[in-house]
Amino acid sequence: MPNDVRDLPASNDGLYRFLGGSPLSVAFRLILLSILVGVVLAAIGFDPWNILHSIQTLFRRLWDLGFDAVNWLWRYFLLGAVIVVPIWLLSRLFGAPRGR
Repeated sequence: MPNDVRDLPASNDGLYRFLGGSPLSVAFRLILLSILVGVVLAAIGFDPWNILHSIQTLFRRLWDLGFDAVNWLWRYFLLGAVIVVPIWLLSRLFGAPRGR
């Protein structure tokens, strides 16, 4: 019967199932993925030798970034409000009365 032939060797069947493929191809994919993730983490500022400090630094930077964004928005709001609010107030005071 030709349908009884298996693609994977019977002795390594459990290993192939566990790894999700041949050990060499899985190792190659893991190496490439590890390099890619390492590049991304290095861009964020992680240090592999002091990972806990790097995580703490990342959260501190995100916290500071959040407050810097609020500060940035507040400054632009105030700058715009100096012009927009007086013009709106003048247009309401001297504008044509609206009937309801």
